[in-house]
Formats: sequence, C-alpha cells, structure tokens
Amino acid sequence: MVELLQEITRPELNRGLEGVVVDSSSLSDIDGDAGRLIYRGYEIEDLATGASFEEVLHLLWHGELPDRDELEAFVEPMAQERPVGDGVLELMAELARQDEDPMAALRTGVSMLSAYDPEPDAEPEDMAAMARDGRRITAKIPTVLAAFDRYRRGEEPIEPRADLGHAENFLYMLTGEEPDEIAAETFDMALTLHADHGLNASTFTTMVIVSTYADVYNAVTGGIGALAGHWHGGANQDVMYTLMDLDESGLDPIEWVEQTLEEGGRIPGWGHRVYNVKDPRAKILEERSALLAESTGETKWHDYTTAVERYLTDEIGLPEKNIAPNVDFYSGSVYYQLGIPIDLYTPIFAMSRVGGWMAHILEYVEDNRLIRPRARYVGPTSQEFVPLEER
Repeated sequence: MVELLQEITRPELNRGLEGVVVDSSSLSDIDGDAGRLIYRGYEIEDLATGASFEEVLHLLWHGELPDRDELEAFVEPMAQERPVGDGVLELMAELARQDEDPMAALRTGVSMLSAYDPEPDAEPEDMAAMARDGRRITAKIPTVLAAFDRYRRGEEPIEPRADLGHAENFLYMLTGEEPDEIAAETFDMALTLHADHGLNASTFTTMVIVSTYADVYNAVTGGIGALAGHWHGGANQDVMYTLMDLDESGLDPIEWVEQTLEEGGRIPGWGHRVYNVKDPRAKILEERSALLAESTGETKWHDYTTAVERYLTDEIGLPEKNIAPNVDFYSGSVYYQLGIPIDLYTPIFAMSRVGGWMAHILEYVEDNRLIRPRARYVGPTSQEFVPLEER
C-alpha cells in the first residue's frame, strides 16, 4: 500500500523533458501542425525575405524591429567588435594544424574570447554587461570561424570589414571575395531562419548555465557544445553527404532512393521533433536553392533535392505519416552552392543561433531562477554498509 501511494504521488517522469513546459517566452513560437514559425509575432517568411539578419537580431534582443536610425545605431558598434585578439588567431592556427573539428575549434575559440574582453569584471547579475558581451560574441564568431578555415587551407585570415553586413562579411572573410547579391541575400536569409527555434537543446543549455549567474561566455560555450551533438546540429551535413553519394552513384535519383530504402538506409533531413508538415524554413531555402542554381548554372544539387522530395512525398507518402522535409534538407545544398565547406555547416548554425541564445538568456535572467530539476531515484533503498576490511 505504501509503495502504491508513493508511486501515485511521485511526479510524472518525462524523459528528455519532452512535453515539459519550463518557462514562458515572448521570443518565438512554432505551430508544428500548420508549419508556422514566428519571431515575436512576425511570420518567418516576412522576416527572411524582408529584413536583414541584423534587423532580426534587434527584434529578438530589443523586442521590436528597428527604424533606420535605430538600425544604424545597432549595427555600427557590433561591426566594430568583429576583430579578435592575436592570441585567438594564434589558437585557431594551432587548432588548424592539429586538424581539430571545426565545431570544437569554435567552442574553444569562443571560450578564449573572454580572456580578451576589455571589461571582464562586470557583476554576474549585470544584464547590460550580459547584452554587451553577447553582442561581442555574436560579432566575433564569424571572424573566429573564417580564420580557422583559412588557416587549415594554408591561407592567412582576412580582416573583417565594418562596411559589410554580418552575412556578407563572413562570406568575404571566408573566400577573400565579396559575394554577389544573390549569395549574400541567401546567406543572410539562412542566418535569419536559424536564429531561434523555441526551447531546443542548445538554447536550454545556455539558459541552465546562465541561471547560475555564470557569464555569457560560459553560456555560449555550453550552447556550442550542445549544438555539436549529431542529434541537434549536424543533419544538414548528412544531407549534403547523402546528395554526394547520390551524385557518385550514377543512378537516377528515384532509383537511388529506392535502392537506399531497400537496403535499410534513411534519407536525412526528413522529420522533426516539432513539425508534422513541411518546415516553413525549408520552403524558403528551396526557393533560394533554385535561385542559386539558376545564377551559377549548376543545377544538379537543387534537382537532386527536389526529385528526392517529390518521390518521398508522392510515391512513399511520408508527409501523410507526419514526416516531411525539415530545414536541413535544403540548407545543406544551399550552403554547398555558396562554396561553404561541409564541416562548417554546424558552426554556421551556431553563428546564427547565438542570436536566439542571447535573446533567451536576457529574457530569462530578467526574472532569474536557478534551473534545478530532480531525477526519480530508482536504486536500492536499504543497503547494509559493510566496512572495507570485511568486504
């Protein structure tokens, strides 16, 4: 009877916190049945096609879209924060020589940025200092990442330019050439699409860390660590590797999909923990993929992707089973068409998502409460202790 009462009164167990609501937020909302994503009430389609990534950052961090004067006042100081210390660059060079994984290199580089913070002694509860440090980290991540990639290719890093937008500047530092308008717009849209997505694993990680009043460098470093996991941030890489396998097979896309499924393989980029229909971000990137293909004359990656989607939709009927393309299904080929190395896809995810991390951090600490869940104990309860000499 006692055991039955204990079982009844125990809190419900939700592995992985699935379905558990831990906080309220005014930042983003997802309707998985309708395929809808909003940031502070704005449809993601409107923001991706009508606003710059910097405007979206302002919206997430300050609660409203800026006018021209507000945008200029927001962009200029962040652009001035783009350079990083020589020690950080030396670290990137060493990590490149050691053939470090790009996500691990970014995690280590962001952690080291704190050593070069000109105002390191702020009180942990100082929200203005948190916002300032978040702005600095957001501005410097592209510089750190581009430097690492250039070092591992045997090239010197390129200094950031304050006269270029956030997305455009990264592509410039990566390649040494200013991207054309279509490439710059596409990458800017991609950053906006990945900026926030509710209380995902990496976002929650940053909130757990900052709830202890650890500083923002610790929180963002932890977020990068969570995003590095294959179940969170790496699916777009898998999509591109899959498309390359298709290309190398010499098979028609339909034949290749049929053969892959018959052999028990899977097609990455399909299905989502939240969406039951096609991810709205995937729809936007599908359009940009077509535009990039048209502008470069290299259409096969877009053709492969759309052919695979059409077959899995019309012939296999996956959407009828609530399995539809997610954002990764198209972001992989879009990044590839932009000339971005495949193993930088997840670090680019972090370069964008840091905007959402900071928004949630600032929102949460405004009414902070230490995040401290409990586990249900299922071990023995009446062990008899035996001294060491008697065991």
